[in-house]
Amino acid sequence: MLNVVGVRFKTAGKIYYFDPGDLPIARNDDVIVETARGIEFGSVVVPIESVEESDVVLPLKQVIRIASAKDRDVVRDNQQKAKNAITVFKEKIEAHGLEMKSVDAEYTFDKSKLIFYFTADGRVDFRELVKDLAAVFRVRIELRQIGVRDEAKLLGGIGPCGRLLCCSTWMGEFEPVSIRMAKDQSLSLNPTKISGLCGRLMCCLKFENDVYQEEGTVI
Repeated sequence: MLNVVGVRFKTAGKIYYFDPGDLPIARNDDVIVETARGIEFGSVVVPIESVEESDVVLPLKQVIRIASAKDRDVVRDNQQKAKNAITVFKEKIEAHGLEMKSVDAEYTFDKSKLIFYFTADGRVDFRELVKDLAAVFRVRIELRQIGVRDEAKLLGGIGPCGRLLCCSTWMGEFEPVSIRMAKDQSLSLNPTKISGLCGRLMCCLKFENDVYQEEGTVI
């Protein structure tokens, strides 16, 4: 058995597991950890628990430390700099004449990398854009193309139900949704009635689908 803690790096992001070591880590603690992207700041959503080795991806990286007030100041500074970087990103996209839309930007905690998120209808050759951005920001640049569902998750918004989007508030990962689910629930098949803010089928079609699949179920 291994002791682990579950950490999220975004409000409704995927949960990643780390070795807590001897640190007295509790739920809602902010921590500094080493990831494949570099040193990152995250929040503990799963307190220390014992799991089978087969339940996690090995080897586990160890939590570096519980975050301090100074670390939180670094995060706020990074967020402000990332907002400023988006403005430059948009200008460079236009200057290079690329068919892509900027969505978001973020620095890793240690400022070793600046990641830009964008959407596009197809593949985009952004090699020259990356060189241009690297010359401006003097850090490693990563451009990541995302889909419309991921765009909605990053930006947030209000769904057709009048509530904040599930994907941006609590859903860690997207699950497959099909038109068959709407049929099984006797819902209107009008796309405007069953589509979310992203233009795709609403994720909530999945929530009660198992109940409707039970033979003879009447609601």
